[in-house]
Amino acid sequence: MNYDLKKSVVLIGMMGAGKTAVGRALAERLGVPFIDSDAEIEQAANMSIAEIFTRDGEPFFRRKETQVIERLMETERCILSTGGGAFLSETNRDIIANKGVAVWLNADLELLWNRVRHKDTRPLLRTPDPKGTLRDLYEKRVPLYGKADLSVKAEAGLTIEAMAERVAEALLGRPDVLEESDP
Repeated sequence: MNYDLKKSVVLIGMMGAGKTAVGRALAERLGVPFIDSDAEIEQAANMSIAEIFTRDGEPFFRRKETQVIERLMETERCILSTGGGAFLSETNRDIIANKGVAVWLNADLELLWNRVRHKDTRPLLRTPDPKGTLRDLYEKRVPLYGKADLSVKAEAGLTIEAMAERVAEALLGRPDVLEESDP
């Protein structure tokens, strides 16, 4: 099956929702590039997200994130995975709405916790109560994630490929974004 991607698809959601893994699988399925905005920021800064947070702070990181998203939305037609906080910015939501489509990988708190609890790569969870911090972030962010163009429910036990298939099916319901094309 061939596909015609007409707009960039921006995957949003909490840390642990599967944006990078599902994004890679979806891009491969659709035959388009996959780009991770956090990886682009790390490459440009020549340091990890955690190091940027420590050295320069979250506000600096968020400015860089907006610059990267804006550049990618102008120059690429791709599957773009963003950091969990990217969609909280009204500026980023506007950029994404004008140039692409936002897809929320909607995972519940328990699924997210099970995925992130053993990782030390999440600067926002380096607190005395990481699960409480995750819950607070989740409760603050869900109303904003709800502004996404599409929401695709993530469930425990779904493979990455099955989740990518769910996203592709949701996108096919939007002919302004994705259509099947003849080989």
